[in-house]
Amino acid sequence: MSGGVAHLVTMANDIGDFFVAEVGAADAPASIALHSQRYWDPRMRAAIIAHVARGGENLSAAALAAVEALPAPPPR
Repeated sequence: MSGGVAHLVTMANDIGDFFVAEVGAADAPASIALHSQRYWDPRMRAAIIAHVARGGENLSAAALAAVEALPAPPPR
């Protein structure tokens, strides 16, 4: 896992931890996905989506579910 993706994984897991504590495990993925759509650059979202497509190493369950719910990035 490259340094850039590792940083995104850490960020996604930290955001996931926050939302699990705030809204509970069942609702956290939707909140994480919404946060990512609002505040992450499209390139960041594309990179984390690609990481999940490669297996999603080190992502928490909530963060993984959130990324899986994100819309696919537009083709280049």
